[in-house]
Amino acid sequence: METMHELIPFAKEMLSQKPNRKMVKLYMLGSVLAFFGVVIGLVETVCSPFTSEGRLEEEEEKKPAPTREQMVLQKQEDLILEKSKKPVGMQRALVTRPHAS
Repeated sequence: METMHELIPFAKEMLSQKPNRKMVKLYMLGSVLAFFGVVIGLVETVCSPFTSEGRLEEEEEKKPAPTREQMVLQKQEDLILEKSKKPVGMQRALVTRPHAS
């Protein structure tokens, strides 16, 4: 909205000074390019969810199925992670203070 408030006085000033043809052509060219930029940005924003969805499907198709060795390694990693987890109750007992506050 700020640009509109700045643009209206600028347009009035330009019209009162009666600019030459070159300046009018230059401003018209800039306005048309800005308009096309806005339209292209809107089209890109609207179409981007559809294009990214297609890319995800292509990436999933390219990935090979996991082999047995990979599955065994994954299971071992999962077991190690489960064993490394400590129960929260045991840690809580160590935090208690020996005196009342």
